[in-house]
Amino acid sequence: MLDLRVVRERPDAVERALAARGGTGLVTPLLAADATRRRLVKDAEELKALRNRASEAIGQARKRGEDASAEQARMREVGDRITALDDEVKGVDGEIERLLLQLPNLPHPTVPAGASAEANVEVRRWGAPRAFAFTPKPHDEVGEGLGLLDFERAAKIAKSRFTVLWGAAARLERALTQFMLDLHTREHGYTEVWVPHLVSAATMQGTGQLPKFEEQLFKTAEPDDNRTLYLIPTAEVPVTALHGGEFLPEATLPRRYVCFTPCYRREAGTYGQDTRGMLRQHQFDKVELVKLTTPAQSYDELESMVANAEEVLKRLEIPYRVVLLCAGDMGFAAAKTYDLEAWLPGQDTYREISSCSNCETFQARRAALRYRPASGGKADYLHTLNGSGLAVGRTLIAVLENHQNADGTVTIPAALRPYMDGLERLTPAR
Repeated sequence: MLDLRVVRERPDAVERALAARGGTGLVTPLLAADATRRRLVKDAEELKALRNRASEAIGQARKRGEDASAEQARMREVGDRITALDDEVKGVDGEIERLLLQLPNLPHPTVPAGASAEANVEVRRWGAPRAFAFTPKPHDEVGEGLGLLDFERAAKIAKSRFTVLWGAAARLERALTQFMLDLHTREHGYTEVWVPHLVSAATMQGTGQLPKFEEQLFKTAEPDDNRTLYLIPTAEVPVTALHGGEFLPEATLPRRYVCFTPCYRREAGTYGQDTRGMLRQHQFDKVELVKLTTPAQSYDELESMVANAEEVLKRLEIPYRVVLLCAGDMGFAAAKTYDLEAWLPGQDTYREISSCSNCETFQARRAALRYRPASGGKADYLHTLNGSGLAVGRTLIAVLENHQNADGTVTIPAALRPYMDGLERLTPAR
């Protein structure tokens, strides 16, 4: 959520920044609602001051034995007007919150201008795409050829955009997950956490999933304990919310968390996109990285988060590139985002496998995430960061495509073999 004071004090700059993200048209009505609120509050405060003065005068009149009934009647009318004004303020507060919840984050000054992915800027590449002596296949053909990926049975027991992994593929998914968790906890200093996969609407709102992305979410059909619960679209949601309402000591920052969960997305509005294979699923596994930092730390921590995600791809020997997203291609809550795109030879292109973002105070304001400065003084909002470290299913795709062999088998990267009991190749299931 944006700071209303920033919108009030720099409306033109905010409008320009939001226009760079596609525009919203909400700044003018927000400022109008804010002006109405301040007028109502001023009127209410003046009437309350009048009532206080009158109450004192009425008390003095009574002491003198004078009749104060007329003034008391007038103050009852004033009290009724104060109550009405307070109710109006509550209504305007709701409208201000509704408008603020619809505003995306402001882009960091280093974010390139642009309305779509075509304006994204490539920062660097690692690894050269392999020169195959044969025509590489897409992952779905590799997996089905080995009898390890089963899309037909998944559709039968659920619907399209689900996958059944058989045998060694299921084990490879588990191996990738454990490899990532070990790397991030043992070498990169993250603390592993395990969180609920069903969360409240308030938790979803705290990270910016609601109200904007309601149609993308799976949720319970009936409230439980008067709460509608949502299946998480990413572990970012519950992990970022862990310290909601708390005041963290500055000395304990940055907090670095890593979490493995399944993720659930309706993929509404993506009809016809990536219908083959595992690229766009309703359910997929992900190892998520989340950081809570001071404002002074956050951009250094963003760069290190990207490096941590890159290390996974390096050790799996998967070529990739790092891309800085333009303003129009960033997520709703992000102030700055880097995407990691893995090379997929079966598609002859790079595809996103991780997105690392600094949300600055945007989520912290929604979720009441604050810290107490070591030097004392007023508590301030944290900066929140999140990134995939990595999306496990897409990493499995990258392994299948980059390490496939002419005979249809797949060589398992050396970094994963300890997690596969030394298995060196994926061969046809029996």
